[in-house]
Amino acid sequence: MSPVSAAATALVALIHTYILVLEMFLWTKPRGRRAFGLTAEFAAQTRTLAANQGLYNGFLAAGLAWGLAHPVPEFAAQIRLFFLGCVVVAGVYGGATANRRILFVQAVPAAVAGASVLFLG
Repeated sequence: MSPVSAAATALVALIHTYILVLEMFLWTKPRGRRAFGLTAEFAAQTRTLAANQGLYNGFLAAGLAWGLAHPVPEFAAQIRLFFLGCVVVAGVYGGATANRRILFVQAVPAAVAGASVLFLG
């Protein structure tokens, strides 16, 4: 595993860990509302939905961490590519349906990380 592809994958995992924190724990707090442009009323009404989304982002981060930690390099690369692909799909969908910024925050870093896994190992 190249240090560049490991760092790129770790960065995507950290982004999704941060999104987990924002959606599960900070959604109704000023920081979470500011990150997503929410009113206090809307944040309160959608708190449970946001926590669910956060949990899924945590699963993506966990899968990427698994791919980084797996001892068999060939299988580790497959794990990383699968979860990075999931992030790209989620980012493209979110960018198309919710907020265009999601494309650049999630899909682009995951695509770059996936390319680094493919071409650098």
